[in-house]
Amino acid sequence: MSNLKASIGLINPKSPTNVGGVLRAAGCYDAKQVFFTGSRYLNAKKFHTDTKNVVERIPLNATDNLQSVKPEGATVVVIELIEGATPLPDFKHPENAFYLFGPEDGSIPKDVLKWCDEVVYVPTIGCMNLAATCNVVLYDRLAKLGGVESSDSTIINSRDTNNKMKWDKT
Repeated sequence: MSNLKASIGLINPKSPTNVGGVLRAAGCYDAKQVFFTGSRYLNAKKFHTDTKNVVERIPLNATDNLQSVKPEGATVVVIELIEGATPLPDFKHPENAFYLFGPEDGSIPKDVLKWCDEVVYVPTIGCMNLAATCNVVLYDRLAKLGGVESSDSTIINSRDTNNKMKWDKT
């Protein structure tokens, strides 16, 4: 794929479904690793939701401190509905980014915001769940930075094995 580097940090996620969705997004959009804090996910981990088994090629690591696992040289980008944040359509993604997402039922702690470089929000009507937000941000990143070739070859390599469809306009 690309030489772009993206990592994901999840703050105390509670839903195994959302963590599975984040892992799938990481696999689809070329993130290198996923970290998480807290114990709620570990308590619910038995509900396997990583349907593409992305965790076999992208590490999912527990940590007590996301700052301590920040990838070298990464710009830390918080994704959160915070007044004063940059809207995603206006945001220029760094090539080396560590995206932090807050818990599904809370916000990014103020002590985390102190060591972050950017705060970005996704303009919506209401709020999206964790996995949906991660998908939108990582897609926006690749679309803006050109991390994936747009071609029939990309379609063939990305689609489900049961999909062999072709579009013929004639």
